[in-house]
Amino acid sequence: MDFSTLFDPDVHVHSLTLVRHGRTAYNAAGRIQGTIDIPLDEVGSWQVHQTGRALKELYVDAEEDQQRHCLVVASDLGRAMATAHAFADLIGEEVHPDERVRERHYGEWEGEATKEIVKKYPEDFYSWLHGEGGELKYGVEPDRHVGQRAVQAIAEWTGKAEPDTDLFVFSHGACIADTVRTLLNAGGESDANSAVFSMRNAHWARLIPVVVPGKPLHWALSDYNHGPALADTPEWENPKL
Repeated sequence: MDFSTLFDPDVHVHSLTLVRHGRTAYNAAGRIQGTIDIPLDEVGSWQVHQTGRALKELYVDAEEDQQRHCLVVASDLGRAMATAHAFADLIGEEVHPDERVRERHYGEWEGEATKEIVKKYPEDFYSWLHGEGGELKYGVEPDRHVGQRAVQAIAEWTGKAEPDTDLFVFSHGACIADTVRTLLNAGGESDANSAVFSMRNAHWARLIPVVVPGKPLHWALSDYNHGPALADTPEWENPKL
């Protein structure tokens, strides 16, 4: 399917920012979360407040003279909702939950430590890392499906947005990577797979619509794996709380 046709080139948002949730105990322990509803840990709660303030400063406060709207959507899993509220509450916006931007479902691997999966299924694990589909034997949701459901959700929210809206979607690492790949490959003109990987906790990607008269809407990746300045210091994973 050509996903560029989901977006009306005459009615589109000003920007799309995809934000990964903050750290959880599963992240810290190297366990696969998938759709398990794991809350933020203490460090993750601190991270998302740094990210919420950074997003406000960069994309709301700096754009006040442009009179743009903000629309905040989040995966309905608690870690994503908490991350979304750390931003939305600062700017007085509602958070709209949408299960279509949930994390990839990892089937039998959910809750497993990555190091244990390597021991049990080394061939399939490395097949997964190389994008060859070894994980699919264990009921893991295909990457393509993840990107498709998330892009369909984004297209619907875009269609409901007012003109010149900045759309913020709070989601998960694999889901964001698959969404970006799907958007950049929407017209079948590029291969973004090798350039897009799972982001760090409480980091974001930003895309800008590209409008060419007479052609479907396309997207340009303006930033990826961007975080607050503190994310470039050891304090990001070990803050003095």
